[in-house]
Amino acid sequence: MKYSKILFVAFLLFFAQSGFAQENAEAVLEKAQKQAKAENKNVMVFFHASWCGWCKRMEKKMDTESIKNFFDENYVVASLDVLEKGDKKKLENPGGQNYMEKLGGKDAGLPYFVFLDPNGKIIETSLNEKKENLGCPSTEEEIKIFSEKLQKSSKLNPEQLQMISTVFLEK
Repeated sequence: MKYSKILFVAFLLFFAQSGFAQENAEAVLEKAQKQAKAENKNVMVFFHASWCGWCKRMEKKMDTESIKNFFDENYVVASLDVLEKGDKKKLENPGGQNYMEKLGGKDAGLPYFVFLDPNGKIIETSLNEKKENLGCPSTEEEIKIFSEKLQKSSKLNPEQLQMISTVFLEK
């Protein structure tokens, strides 16, 4: 009886812990690519962390009511949590850091984003011509580069791109 209680408690603890574990990065990307193929969209892989203020700012901008549907209609957004520390480490998607490096963001910092076609081929990254990360674009120059990357990786028209630029310029 004593051993069965111990096994039962161990079983519960195992499933409780695995229930809170984040999905591994490979599974997140596979689902996103499958959905992108089915919906004729590209994938936007968004690398972020809980402590990253610029990540939160970019998420908030992308979720702005006037432009959210532009992202939703053109991309399947696959968010991967990376670079967490201490007790927040459990928020990370296992393998996320490896994918960030594989997709060109080894020393880029956060937020880092990559646009992929449904087969996983890189269309664009958040790196500029000097290989510096745009992060959350906030200056006119950064927003112009971001807009060019959006244009290259989506079906957004000039009016929609201008609306996105306007939202990102707002303080």
